Amino acid sequence: MPTRRTALLLPLLAFPGIGALGLAPPASAQAASWPQRTVRLVVPFPPGGTTDVLARAIAAKWQDQWGQQVVVDNRGGGGGVIGADAVFRAAADGYTLVLGNNQTHATNGALITNLPYDPAGFAAITLVARAPHALVVPASSPARTVAELVELGRRPGPGLSYASSSAGSSSHLMSETFARRNGMQATHIPYRGAAPAAMDLVAGTVDFMMATWASVSSLAADGRIRALGVGGSARFPDLPEVPTLREQGYDYISGDAWFGLFAPRGTPEAVLKAVFVATEAALADPAVRGRLEAAGFRIATMAPAEFGPFHQAEVTRWAALVREAGVTIAN
Repeated sequence: MPTRRTALLLPLLAFPGIGALGLAPPASAQAASWPQRTVRLVVPFPPGGTTDVLARAIAAKWQDQWGQQVVVDNRGGGGGVIGADAVFRAAADGYTLVLGNNQTHATNGALITNLPYDPAGFAAITLVARAPHALVVPASSPARTVAELVELGRRPGPGLSYASSSAGSSSHLMSETFARRNGMQATHIPYRGAAPAAMDLVAGTVDFMMATWASVSSLAADGRIRALGVGGSARFPDLPEVPTLREQGYDYISGDAWFGLFAPRGTPEAVLKAVFVATEAALADPAVRGRLEAAGFRIATMAPAEFGPFHQAEVTRWAALVREAGVTIAN
């Protein structure tokens, strides 16, 4: 014999949709049981690049913690637009996340006309890591200092060429600003990711690259490329002999790339917190942290309440660099 409460519910449940609509558990209850199925982490760039390396390290630890499958979904193309837009339009339930960076979630808004998504229209979860840049040349380059590279770029003739991980990336904007400020003739050669750009740099197909150290550290270690200057306020521990760009008078191109986790706007706050906590735990693992730091990353996390304002400030900062570089991209 059903209780009075159960009897009152039965008529509602007899009509599909009515019971689900009127009696759905609150967002906090849904978040408490999350995740109950596969979580998809979108990487808006091809496999093998810096964002992909970070994503796979985090996803593996999430999977261990949650007991649910975590799939890394590489959706490269359009300077990160395709992957970021897919997450922007996804359901706000926590099952589709994106590991974006300063390009997808800061510069693209100022750079690309008719951008299909709003870089500020995501729920910010946490900063994951920073990646300082280095100005690098092929081992065969005659340039041994930044000043010598500038001199090569000022000589009459066809000028130099520089690679970037994609049009509109931090490497593109900083290289273009560097060339403009120093009166260099330099042609931009964009690639679909840092890995193929670095390979052409090794081959001497291009003359220089402003690359995240994480994407080229192994190539420098085996002597296939040479760093002329490194970003940040201090020399890299693994490159103590290479001066910073600031030391050489080029501080305006010493900014870091950053990588952060975002969800569709409207994702329950409890889910955002759960992802943040799991990410902090993943990056606190000595093996994971050591491997990523050895690859050139600087691990740095922020709670959602802190990461949101940081993200907004970065949108403003990178927009200013876009204006100085004079770069625009039609979508």
